[in-house]
Amino acid sequence: MNHADNDILCRVEGDAPMGRLMRAHWLPACMSEEVAERDGAPVRARLLGENMVVFRDSEGRLGALDEQCSHRRASLAFGRNEECGLRCLYHGWKFDVEGNVLEMPSEPADARLRRNLKHKAYPTREGGGFVWVWMGDAKAPRGFEPPAWAPTPTIRTSIVKIHAACNWAQVLEGSIDSAHSSTLHSTNMPPAETVASSTATDYAWLRPSVDKAPRLQVEITNWGFRYAALRKPIHNPETHQYVRTTLFIAPFTVLIPPTDQYKLAQMLVPIDDVNCMFYWIAWHETKGITQTAWRRFCSAEVGADLDASYRKLRNASNNYLQDREAMRRGDFTGIMGVPTQDMAMWESMGPIADRSRDHLGSSDLAVVEFRRQMTAAAKKVAAGGPALGTEPPHVPHVHLSSFEGVVPKTTDWKSLATVAA
Repeated sequence: MNHADNDILCRVEGDAPMGRLMRAHWLPACMSEEVAERDGAPVRARLLGENMVVFRDSEGRLGALDEQCSHRRASLAFGRNEECGLRCLYHGWKFDVEGNVLEMPSEPADARLRRNLKHKAYPTREGGGFVWVWMGDAKAPRGFEPPAWAPTPTIRTSIVKIHAACNWAQVLEGSIDSAHSSTLHSTNMPPAETVASSTATDYAWLRPSVDKAPRLQVEITNWGFRYAALRKPIHNPETHQYVRTTLFIAPFTVLIPPTDQYKLAQMLVPIDDVNCMFYWIAWHETKGITQTAWRRFCSAEVGADLDASYRKLRNASNNYLQDREAMRRGDFTGIMGVPTQDMAMWESMGPIADRSRDHLGSSDLAVVEFRRQMTAAAKKVAAGGPALGTEPPHVPHVHLSSFEGVVPKTTDWKSLATVAA
């Protein structure tokens, strides 16, 4: 990949083509739990290089406003959330969830400014454990639909949230890279002769294969693509294969192979050109995992592993607290937590990886397809075309799912995951 295409793939701020593509989709600003309280503290969010504050008003309505007050640019993150509006501390200007000016204590009652001014507000929706915002044309937002992990409003959902100090695309490439899990996460995802599929315990996901060199096959779709990583199973390798399918749903969602207890999705959401918010969602219709257990499994608990802004306490500045003695005892990485192991690799590539220096192999087939597809999609948007994932025929995301298991070699992997026509 040349430097020009690398920039097209990665950069999202301002009028960048990839940012314009992102603005054709609803974007997650924060988790619902962060703004669960009516008249609670507003929450800072940053998407595509724009700063906003998210809050729930006295009546339970959600608002997402430009963080800087329209008056003199003071931050509304310090504001008072009261009586159905957010009040700036500096001069008391107050805005509702739609950006209407409710009060201007510092201005005369008949000031024209009261009648003409409207603060920038983003349309909001709530679903799947998240607050979503629309950053495109405010007059014509796309209809909001539930994400893949929310086929019903009451489904059991647990979410991990972690800041990644690098570009969104290299984080997403990690999510669709099946081969790395057999090496980087080998301590947390070890092979086991006693299981027939990915089996979740309190501390690990056991796998029925020792094969570290999967064969990849890709199917292109109008919402992105899906692929299968085919490995030799421990038992019956002559007649069976271990299949793990992964779905990339443009522009930043990945459905990764499930375990026996819960399904899994990731969102790799651009904060700006050189920062990303990593969300890892576990859910299931009847089984699942609690929020506390999921965050403990991922070593991603606020206070113990993350600060209040979801930044890692184990990070590049302290070498991710890599424990060489633990490595000598058998831990492969010496780094605690699957997400932090990934972050160490992604962030070590630099704020924006130089893909022109890569030497790709057959196990990188999905990564190659992602780069090709999203670069072409951004160029299409730049030329005035529609964004990937917005053209008919539309497939509801709740109809999409990944697959994991050992099956006869005669089985077509495309028949294993549920994809509505």
